[in-house]
Amino acid sequence: MNLVTDFVHKKTKGQGDFIDITSEVQDCIDRSQVKEGQVTVFVVGSTAGITTFEFEPGLKKDLNEVFENLAPRGKDYAHHQTWGDDNGSSHIRAALQGCSVSVPFVKQKLLLGTWQQIVLAEFDTRARDRKVVVQLIGV
Repeated sequence: MNLVTDFVHKKTKGQGDFIDITSEVQDCIDRSQVKEGQVTVFVVGSTAGITTFEFEPGLKKDLNEVFENLAPRGKDYAHHQTWGDDNGSSHIRAALQGCSVSVPFVKQKLLLGTWQQIVLAEFDTRARDRKVVVQLIGV
């Protein structure tokens, strides 16, 4: 068994920004020399998430509407009083979404569905520099 850790760095535009990172994750697998196994994709930070979905404009809009209904940005969260900031909705959205996914790969190719991409979801209320950990285990 081999364990390989790599990184993807992305600049985001702030809350509501979704970035397809599938090709960068595939590049990490290609560089690794690991032929078959699992890749875990994990975003560092408590105001972003990682997921998979069909990366298209309508679905990105729909997801932003769902998150706005679940955790509205303009609400006065207790988190704001604790830290004097405005990103309580960001923490809630990230907690609901989750910070990682695991995807199997065979012959160095991700086993994703035809319309399934790996997506970095930015929930913070400001633009951020995000570090995504890509960790592979396999043979």
